[in-house]
Amino acid sequence: MPINFHDQRNRMTYTTRTADASWLSLLQEYVDVSGKEIVDIGCGGGIYTRALANSGAAHVTGVDFSDEMLKGAARHCENLSNVTLQQGNAYNSGLPDHTFDIVLERALIHHLQDLDSCFQEAKRILKNNGVFIIQDRTPEDCLLPGDEHNMRGYFFEKYPELIGMERSRRHEAHEVQRSLDSNGFMIVRTVQLWETRCVHQNLAALNKDLAQRTGRSILHELTDHELGELIVFINSKLKNSTTPIIEKDSWTLWIAVPK
Repeated sequence: MPINFHDQRNRMTYTTRTADASWLSLLQEYVDVSGKEIVDIGCGGGIYTRALANSGAAHVTGVDFSDEMLKGAARHCENLSNVTLQQGNAYNSGLPDHTFDIVLERALIHHLQDLDSCFQEAKRILKNNGVFIIQDRTPEDCLLPGDEHNMRGYFFEKYPELIGMERSRRHEAHEVQRSLDSNGFMIVRTVQLWETRCVHQNLAALNKDLAQRTGRSILHELTDHELGELIVFINSKLKNSTTPIIEKDSWTLWIAVPK
């Protein structure tokens, strides 16, 4: 069944790693976060809230609809005086109008059906000269073949029945572009990124991470038995790989500004 973000057992599933340097480097290439008021909508366990707070942002507000996710984020961001966390959602953040220099929505929109309402809310809370950053996977990002870096490709090779499920919850690039345009945004840059998700020191470390379904909501669609078989399958594919295993994910970023 799909991941339950309100289950306390999943509280820490999105807090077990740090934002990769490649992500921070790409962001700084296109957007200056120094001294900025930033909101991280759908902050989950606070990985990127923390990264932004430590990268010179004046203040970062993390917003999530799940109280359990926010509890995990609070632990992940403890002792950071420039971080505030609050409950809200992409359609109704509860934040004041035109307050933020940067609105980040990372790995969020594939959980949403109504892009228009989401982007309208982002426009409402963003300053007129602000920057809106959406990062997510298109179907094309998700369904790339598996290799020594792209574990996700092996999920769909082993269980092709997951392909339709994955396609159904992902927005095509043209859908995102249309919704941004119709809700008052102009895309200034579309960027592809292979972001390092995790460096596993050996196969055993990768297996443990997979078994915990850490940060991979699609794996919650599998039974424990199916997940065990997937791990065996991935091990067979990686038996000749060198270590450490550098796992990466393909992402699309849309960087937009109000028209």
